[in-house]
Amino acid sequence: MVGPNGNESSATYFILIGLPGLEDAQFWLAFPLCSLYLIAVLGNLMIIYIVRTEHSLHEPMYIFLCMLSGLDILISTSSMPKMMAIFWFNSTTIQFDACLVQMFAIHSLSGMESTVLLAMAFDRYVAICHPLRHATVLTLPRVAKIGMAAVVRGAALMAPLPVFIKRLPFCHSNILSHSYCLHQDVMKLACADIRVNVIYGLIVIISAIGLDSLLISFSYLLILKTVLGLTREAQAKAFSTCVSHVCAVFIFYVPFIGLSMVHRFSKRRDSLLPVIMANIYLLVPPVLNPIVYGVKTKEIRQRILRLFHVTTYTSDP
Repeated sequence: MVGPNGNESSATYFILIGLPGLEDAQFWLAFPLCSLYLIAVLGNLMIIYIVRTEHSLHEPMYIFLCMLSGLDILISTSSMPKMMAIFWFNSTTIQFDACLVQMFAIHSLSGMESTVLLAMAFDRYVAICHPLRHATVLTLPRVAKIGMAAVVRGAALMAPLPVFIKRLPFCHSNILSHSYCLHQDVMKLACADIRVNVIYGLIVIISAIGLDSLLISFSYLLILKTVLGLTREAQAKAFSTCVSHVCAVFIFYVPFIGLSMVHRFSKRRDSLLPVIMANIYLLVPPVLNPIVYGVKTKEIRQRILRLFHVTTYTSDP
């Protein structure tokens, strides 16, 4: 922003405009968005509750699923309450430090979720390609250490983010084009060279999302090679254990890549497309992940039905 003497000054707050061009409809759009948020929170809490209370599900696959559900709750909660305040109460102002905290939370939690998805791919690789070693390779203490490593990695990758943002002077405008604070959006308001921020963002994307997606793809190539050498019945069983995770990978990475591409090539700051993509990225995976695992994973599905006192039959697929 511009100080009283016309010089550049540091921003003390930003303004979140919500959905550009749809300000009049935001109040009503908040209702379905709030419903999706509640579905995401309740669905993921149900997954965590079922895995925690069912001793037979205390296995690496389901513990990683609990981690994924917890991260989904945190990611959606980091943005949705403020978004609802914007849509319903026109509370568009966010303090600079609060914006930094939200930005750090969103980006670090995304990095943690990517690490957990990679760990889940490794679990499937060991279970299918080296089944006799699965119990010794992925012990519960080792799974816990992997979870801690995911947290440390996500936080460490984002640790420089507040420093790189605080060094920037802001001028002309403090209006952000999104419903929450994103690094790509905030740095574009700076009236200084942002090449350090751009390079840092690329390094994080390549070292986290890029590397993780590459390793996940490689693990599934090895899984596919192993599965093709099995009998038809064994192939069907192996594929069925991977379907839910493959869906979760696509649900997470496709919106992320789409959002990154839109930010890279979109020239208009008032464009609605990047905002919609950003909202999809933070809300759709937390909504769909418990649905996918509830429908595709037999053990989870049976316990959900039992939780609601619905009779199941052992002949169900």
